[in-house]
Amino acid sequence: MPDHPAITLIQQFSSSLQNGEIESLQAERLINEIHSHFSKLTDISGFDLKVEYLAAIPTSKGKALGLNHAAQCLLDYRRTVKFVKAILQAIKERQALHPEVAIQVFYAGCGPYAPFLTLIAPLFSSDEIQFTLLEINKNSLNSANKLIQSLGLSDFLKTAFLEDAVTVQVHDPGQYHILISETLDALLYRECYVPILNNLLPQFDSDVTLIPENVTIHLSLRKNSDTQNPKEEEISTIFNVRETLSNLSKEKFSSAFLPDVVIPISTIEIQPNHRFILDTIVHIYKDIALLRNESSLTLPIELPVECAANTQSLIFNYYLEPEVELKYRVQ
Repeated sequence: MPDHPAITLIQQFSSSLQNGEIESLQAERLINEIHSHFSKLTDISGFDLKVEYLAAIPTSKGKALGLNHAAQCLLDYRRTVKFVKAILQAIKERQALHPEVAIQVFYAGCGPYAPFLTLIAPLFSSDEIQFTLLEINKNSLNSANKLIQSLGLSDFLKTAFLEDAVTVQVHDPGQYHILISETLDALLYRECYVPILNNLLPQFDSDVTLIPENVTIHLSLRKNSDTQNPKEEEISTIFNVRETLSNLSKEKFSSAFLPDVVIPISTIEIQPNHRFILDTIVHIYKDIALLRNESSLTLPIELPVECAANTQSLIFNYYLEPEVELKYRVQ
C-alpha cells in the first residue's frame, strides 16, 4: 500500500469503523485531516468560488451536485461514518458469499473525491475489490481520477466513465456485487436517486447489494410546537422509494410526476400551534440508517399548512419534471 500520509489516516479511520465504533470527535478530526489532503491533491476544497465549481449539472431527470457541494459531502461527518461502515459491512458479507473472486462495485455519482473508493480501498488488496466509477460531471470525474492516482489506488479502479446514470445502459451488469448511488438530498429534492434507481436496478441482478438500500419520507404532526415540550405523532409514510418503484410501470414513471399519495386528515384535531413535519430517513444498509438531524440529508422540514375546517386530505406528488421535488396540496 502507498505511503502517502492520507492513506495512513484513511486506514485508521476506516479500520476503526470496520472493527467497531469510533468516537465522534475522533471521527471528525480524521475526516477533517483526510479532507485537507484531498483538497490539496485535487485543488478542490468544497468552498471554492469558481463558477464551474458552484453550478449543478442537469441530468435527464433532476440535477447532479456541483463540485463544491459534492466535495463538502465528505464533511457531513455522520453521513460519511455511516456510509463507510455500511459499505465495509456489505463488502465483508459479499466476500463470504464469493470468496474466490474480487468483489465488483459499481459506484454511480462518485463526485470529485470518490469517497466510497478512496476511504474503502486502503483496507483491501486490489485482488479483493474492484470499482467502476460513473459520473456525469467531467470536472468531478477528472478530479476523482487524479485523486485516486495521487493516492496510489489506481489498481482498484477497473474503469471510470462519463455518463448520465439516469439513462446509462451498463455493460455486463451481472458482474457487479454492490451498487452505490449516494445521489441524495433532503426530501429527495432535485437530486437523482429515484430516477437513477429506476434505470439501474432493473439492469442488475436481483441480489445486488444496493447502498443506500432505500429512502423513506414520513409525515408527522407536532403538537404544541410553541412550547418547550412538543409532542409528535407519526401520521404516515408518504414515500417509500423501493416500494414505489417496484409498483410502477415504465409508462407511469415516464410521466412528469408519480401517482398521488393521499393522506386523510379530516379526523385529526389540528390546533393553531400544531405543525406538520416531514422527515427523510436514509436506510443505508440493514440496521444502519441516517435518522433525523444526523445529516444534511435528514433535516426535518416544517410544512406551512393551515388547514381549514373542511380540509379532508393532504395530497403529495413526487415530481420528476421540470424539477425533481416533492409537492403537496390540500383538498
